[in-house]
Amino acid sequence: MADQPVAERLARVRDRITEACNRAQRPTDAVRLVAVSKRIPLPMVVEACRAGQWDLGENRVVEAVDRQPELARLLTGAGLQAERLRWHFIGHLQSNKAGRAAGRFHMIHSVDSLKLAEKLSRLAVEEGRTETILLEINISGEVRKQGLAPDETREMVSRLASLPGLELKGLMGMAKFGSSESELRSSFASLRLLAEDARTATGLALPELSMGMSGDFEAAIAEGSTLVRIGGAIFGPRMTG
Repeated sequence: MADQPVAERLARVRDRITEACNRAQRPTDAVRLVAVSKRIPLPMVVEACRAGQWDLGENRVVEAVDRQPELARLLTGAGLQAERLRWHFIGHLQSNKAGRAAGRFHMIHSVDSLKLAEKLSRLAVEEGRTETILLEINISGEVRKQGLAPDETREMVSRLASLPGLELKGLMGMAKFGSSESELRSSFASLRLLAEDARTATGLALPELSMGMSGDFEAAIAEGSTLVRIGGAIFGPRMTG
């Protein structure tokens, strides 16, 4: 697979997303693909953009912010429209680095504390803009995973909804690596149910569910994912470091 062109691997992933949507009897445009470009050489990312992949995900703030203008330059040089890029921040964001991320991403998937949300809110208000965010929930129950405990979801959604400058669009979560199909489905279903409960409690639309990666995105789509974060199946192995 590593020797296949990026466009071919991307096409296969898109086909699998379509097939998963069909099996779940969901519209094929109900799921948006975020290509995880972290530590991927930028010429490969350009090839993905050439094939129409404009949603990109990064998980390191400093690296992502440095790569954004460089990729824009490469795209312009290749005759592509850099302004079509939509950057997603999908990694853990420490509140002391919130200033580096603020205003630089189409969506921040990984807000996992009130402290972080309040800082993003303050920065957005100061700069006269809106920050689009998702609330990260630890649906796997693993200590090493980031995110709020599931039973904190409803209260935190309510608190975030009151913060100016933020637009809370939904929830994000990750299943336990190596889980069986039934375990994956159960984990993803739990996030969907948390979103449904939060909608009922707050009246917010919360249309987005960011769940599913290269090894489990089909199970996530079956349980209602609207954003799948896929890297390896598109780009192959990442550079180390």
